[in-house]
Amino acid sequence: MKNIITQFSRIFVGILFIISGLIKLNDPIGFSYKLAEYFGEPVFNMPFLVPFALAIALFLVILEVVLGVMLLIGYKSKFTINSLLLLIVFFTFLTFYSAYFDVVRDCGCFGDALHITPWQSFIKDVVLLFFILVLYFNRKLVQPLFGNTVQNILAFASVALCAFMGYWVINHLPIIDFRPYKVGTNIQKGMRIPDNAPKSVVEMVFIYKVNGVDKEFNEKDLMALPEGATFVDRKDKVITEGFVPPIHDFAMEKDGSDYKEEFLNEPKLILIVAYDLVHADKAGLIKLQKLNQEAKAKGYKVIGMTASSPEEIAKSKKEFGMTFDFYFCDATALKTIERANPSIVILEKGTILQKVHYNDIANLKL
Repeated sequence: MKNIITQFSRIFVGILFIISGLIKLNDPIGFSYKLAEYFGEPVFNMPFLVPFALAIALFLVILEVVLGVMLLIGYKSKFTINSLLLLIVFFTFLTFYSAYFDVVRDCGCFGDALHITPWQSFIKDVVLLFFILVLYFNRKLVQPLFGNTVQNILAFASVALCAFMGYWVINHLPIIDFRPYKVGTNIQKGMRIPDNAPKSVVEMVFIYKVNGVDKEFNEKDLMALPEGATFVDRKDKVITEGFVPPIHDFAMEKDGSDYKEEFLNEPKLILIVAYDLVHADKAGLIKLQKLNQEAKAKGYKVIGMTASSPEEIAKSKKEFGMTFDFYFCDATALKTIERANPSIVILEKGTILQKVHYNDIANLKL
């Protein structure tokens, strides 16, 4: 019985780590955004790690996949199981912290393929911790499946293949697009809220300073405010979240007006998405004006979308000779549309026909 439970744990943990790791390895830039959120001031306040978020993300997801493979084939079982135990203890702490303090709404454990709440993620990690402890206390039962030569080849091949996959998707696009803006999506439909959709239940919370300390009060408590309480702020606390459309915070703003209704009805539209022009890839920006000229010659309307300031837009347009107009959209929404900075999206009346990384402009079908 002990051997059966151990082997089940081996297969269950190994497969789950491989699946979870591959989903994130498919989009390591997206996972790096999540890590940057954890490193930010509201969570762990470690801003010095934010510039290294992508490198850390790549290391973690490759480690996740490789450890899963090593566990399945029984490669260096003591090292593998100890590493898995350390990793799952770290992840369990992370998800508990996120859930208990409500600082990160989606842990990113399965990327954009599957969104789970921090509490669900914490429970998942506790289950994994249980099975990894089974493996830890029965390490001797985790034996190699093959001889040393084959084991070494399989382990090193998994590292090499994961590293190549990470390099490929960073310099091109995710192999599978799980985001709301994948090819074939109609943006207008993605923004709609059905008439019968559940509405959010929101409670007003009032913050008063009492004896030098900020305290929260609901509307009922206001009738019995302590003497000398001073109003500080008011915020809305979401009790039950209603329906949120897959596409939200999408805008095409310029000079105080939103042009998305007009542009999303264009039969031939190219969006050049550069969420941050200051940090955009220079080699990619150089290619954009030539693309603009070729696309306009074929009847396309070309616009840029960015979260950069008007001053940064003017500077980039002058430096790279860009003659198309830029429209404002929230940086988070633009990062969701496409990971590359810059990237190109072709739309037909709001429906996404093609998306390419700036390295693949030659593959655009105009």
